[in-house]
Amino acid sequence: MILDEIVKIIEGEILTDFRYDNIEIEIGFAADLMSDVLVFARPNTLMLTGLVNPQAIRTAEMSDIPAILFVRGKRPPQHLLEQAEMAGIPLLLSPYTMYETCGRLYKAGLAGMGKVPIVDQR
Repeated sequence: MILDEIVKIIEGEILTDFRYDNIEIEIGFAADLMSDVLVFARPNTLMLTGLVNPQAIRTAEMSDIPAILFVRGKRPPQHLLEQAEMAGIPLLLSPYTMYETCGRLYKAGLAGMGKVPIVDQR
């Protein structure tokens, strides 16, 4: 699925200003804990998050995540847009909650991570 399709499905917008039309997204992963993203990210993963700070951009860079989708209508500040553009990472915005955004994308055919290992937190 390409970013233009994703934006239409979520009735969202692309916040960064550079070529993004050839970016193919195969998996969606939603998290506000960047440590979870670092553990589970795979190539061609779209990161969905409500965390609007520099750590989200840095995490995407370290994990080779091609795009970030901010949920709950959270519009990042200008310095984050600039940081993402310097990193070559498109930023998208969804007016829906994380749950609703994920549901719309999953229903449209964007795969999730599937079953992940159960981790004992005791």
